[in-house]
Formats: sequence, C-alpha cells, structure tokens
Amino acid sequence: MDAQTYLAYDYPLLGAFWTMLMIFLWVMWLVLLFRIVTDIFRDDGLNGWSKAGWLVFCVVLPFLGVFVYVIVRGRNMGLRETTRARAQQEQFNAYIRKTAAGGSSSVDELARLSEIRDRGAITDEEFRRAKELVLSGHGPAGDSGRAGTGASAR
Repeated sequence: MDAQTYLAYDYPLLGAFWTMLMIFLWVMWLVLLFRIVTDIFRDDGLNGWSKAGWLVFCVVLPFLGVFVYVIVRGRNMGLRETTRARAQQEQFNAYIRKTAAGGSSSVDELARLSEIRDRGAITDEEFRRAKELVLSGHGPAGDSGRAGTGASAR
C-alpha cells in the first residue's frame, strides 16, 4: 500500500469531522475575541484604565478573559451595538436627506442667477441683492430672484 492509503486508514471519517469541529470552534472563538476587543474600544462608558485592564485580561488569559467579559458585560454588548448601528443609520439618512434636498452649491446658484439676468428676467439691482443673499447663505437664489420680479417679469 502507498502513503495515501495508509493516511486514509489512520485518519477515519470521525477524525476528520472532529478536526473540522475544532477548527470551527477555534474560528468562532477568534470572532468572539475580536468582537469583544472592538466592544472594549467603542464603549464610551469605560475609562482608559478599565479598557486597558480588560484588554490585558483578554490578551494574557484569552479564554478566561473572553468568558468573564461575556458574563459580566455581554448583555450590554448587543445594546451598545444596536445603539451604534441606529446612530450610524440616522447619520446616513440625514446625509441622504440633505443631499437629495437640492444641495446645489452657491456657484450653481450664481450661474443660474447670471443666466436669469442675461435673459432679462431680473434687473442688475435684483441680481446684486440675490447674489448677496446667496453668498451670505440666507436663501436660494431662485427664490430671492423671483420674489422681486413677480409673474409679469417673464
């Protein structure tokens, strides 16, 4: 018999299953360790010394440190993660609302005002007042330009 055949006899199916189970548990433990380290760094309720203590405990005695952390602070880990995810979602939604609300820059507003003035829809004085409003950030140029012209200016 060759070497591959001997390996098959020396390493039965149950042994392969047991090895895969051990690798899976080891990977799951590493994922848990990284989640705990991330939770330690993100927790605003812990001061620096507490964070350092937990990190040393989890690094020096990893299995014991992870299990003690999960027992002592595990319940609030999910709450902190949920709170952080909601805050991120709110920031993202606020950014989307701000961007989608017509976030044209003052340069775009001034170019639009210049086009309106060139067409003769507003006078130079109205253009100057609208330009001041745009540059001061107190209102969109289109609203301030139309407010002084009325419907008859078109």
